[in-house]
Amino acid sequence: MRFYQAFRREWMTNVPTEVLSGVLVALALIPEAIGFSIVAGVDPKVGLYASFSIACVTAVLGGRPAMISAATASTAVLMIALVRDHGLQYLFAATVLMGLIQVAAGAARLGLLMKFVSRSVMTGFVNALAILIFLAQLPQLTHVGWETYAMVGAGLAIIYLFPYVTKRVPSALVSIIVLTAFTLWSGIKLRTVGDMGELPSSLPFFAIPQVPFNLETLRIILPYSLAMAAVGLLESLLTASIVDDMTDTGSNKNRECVGQGIANFITGFLGAMGGCAMIGQSVINVTAGARTRLSTFFAGGFLLFLIVVLGEWVKQIPMAALVAVMIMVSISTFNWSSIVNLRSHPLSSSVVMLATVVVVVATRDLSMGVLTGVVLSGVFFAAKVARLLGIATELSDDGREITYFVTGQVFFASSNSLVDAFDYQEVPERVRIDVSDAHFWDITAIGALDDIVLKLRRHGAQVELIGLNQASATMVERFGTHHKPNVRQKPAH
Repeated sequence: MRFYQAFRREWMTNVPTEVLSGVLVALALIPEAIGFSIVAGVDPKVGLYASFSIACVTAVLGGRPAMISAATASTAVLMIALVRDHGLQYLFAATVLMGLIQVAAGAARLGLLMKFVSRSVMTGFVNALAILIFLAQLPQLTHVGWETYAMVGAGLAIIYLFPYVTKRVPSALVSIIVLTAFTLWSGIKLRTVGDMGELPSSLPFFAIPQVPFNLETLRIILPYSLAMAAVGLLESLLTASIVDDMTDTGSNKNRECVGQGIANFITGFLGAMGGCAMIGQSVINVTAGARTRLSTFFAGGFLLFLIVVLGEWVKQIPMAALVAVMIMVSISTFNWSSIVNLRSHPLSSSVVMLATVVVVVATRDLSMGVLTGVVLSGVFFAAKVARLLGIATELSDDGREITYFVTGQVFFASSNSLVDAFDYQEVPERVRIDVSDAHFWDITAIGALDDIVLKLRRHGAQVELIGLNQASATMVERFGTHHKPNVRQKPAH
């Protein structure tokens, strides 16, 4: 009974909307998959078959319903050297290994690492992808006639105005149908999907990559597989978090890792390239009203139907219609409130967000941008916590005893401040260090405590440490030296 309820919830809710959303996504996937195949230096069918396979498998096994996964630019750019230097079969083998690595990552619960990605990094990631989606449309808008601009404008008008008529049918799908029909009726010469590359006319089939099964092959493909697996998981998990926010629902990040891995593993045996989640197509899907796995599965299946059965019709779709859809996606994806928030949010948060955007857009490398944002977030957080460390003193009436009261978090970023807060020149007979309101987090903090105690002892003071909480006391017992006998003390100078 529970399985049946879960199946209905994840597959059979609002079926007409899910199907129409899948149709729209399938149409939007075609030029993207062809373009990414060209980037990787492979035949267009390699990207198209990948989009079909990855979408269908992740729909069933992934952890985020309604998210679209397919061939992507972020993984395609990592394949260029492998295809150029070793050939297509090594790409298929690398894709299989990529899948195994991602399954292992899911089994190791690495999806939990998303907890360390701050909101500022997420906002920067989203804004950067929105900019990249828009920039990717510019080649279709250069060296073209006024008819193309008119068609794009008409497409955007339909997309934004048709919902006032009805929301039962995705306005982007209506735009594609209307503009395609108008182009065929009027005979206007525009760039079409057929100009992007040849569409396959046969179904993909299972085949083992034709590479030697030895350590030399592993040495060649392992670096590429690791890079593709890491970038693929990073983009997939970030996209899953974005879809979580858009739909006000949660997702299983570890299951998503495993689902992505199995999808890429199978895809490698179908003669296709690796991929991951696509934020642009996911936004299209969710904006069109999709919320379940059915939309993703139907998008993959209908994509294969379009290219194999309806290929001659698909070739005639004007690129202007799809460009209009993708411009809408870039506008919808960009977090416009983040611009206004630059004036009100903390400077550190704004710097992290802008740094993520700049690095992603400049390098076209999502992993570098997110890594930059995460590192900056860590640095700013450590600096902020370090400033919360406080040291107060209390000298006895006879001047023979001083008590240092330490409050706050002691770790690598604040340990130097702790050491510098003590007076090692005018040291009374007895020194008490009260750390009741402090916590020692790492061996750097314990090392700083050792330095303080040993320095004071070298100046002849009797040092008493009080108030250690249980966790800090355990750290001191394991890693500290000041409380152990025969600790070598240098004479004071």
